[in-house]
Amino acid sequence: MKRLLVIMLVAFALTLSATAFAIDPLPFQSTAQRDRFQHLTRELRCMVCQDESLLSSNADFAKQLRRQIFDMMQQGKSDKEIKDWLVARYSTFILYDPPLAPSTIALWFGTPAILLVGGIVVVVLLRRRTRPAGAIADEPGDDW
Repeated sequence: MKRLLVIMLVAFALTLSATAFAIDPLPFQSTAQRDRFQHLTRELRCMVCQDESLLSSNADFAKQLRRQIFDMMQQGKSDKEIKDWLVARYSTFILYDPPLAPSTIALWFGTPAILLVGGIVVVVLLRRRTRPAGAIADEPGDDW
């Protein structure tokens, strides 16, 4: 029993220590710079994971991009300049909130359009299936 408890405590400690080192520490000059970095990397998509932000991803590629963004911030580049550089290199897919453009119309309106069409189909099918109660009683059929 004690052995199982010790094993569980060690496993729990290892789990906590793994999450503590998930994001590589960077030498920020101030908390404002750290907050700006976190906000910017939260708006960017990890190109490897694709469903995680650049801030929360632990992929090697995400670590490299975070370091590159940090270096660009140290050079005095604005958020717009950094995003423009990333978009030029990786396309608008890297942005979680891509601009409205002909190439992103499906991203902006695809899901609402599918939901709308699906809702219309459901309503039409339900109306066809339901008939008034009088129409059902008037149908000729077998009387038991």
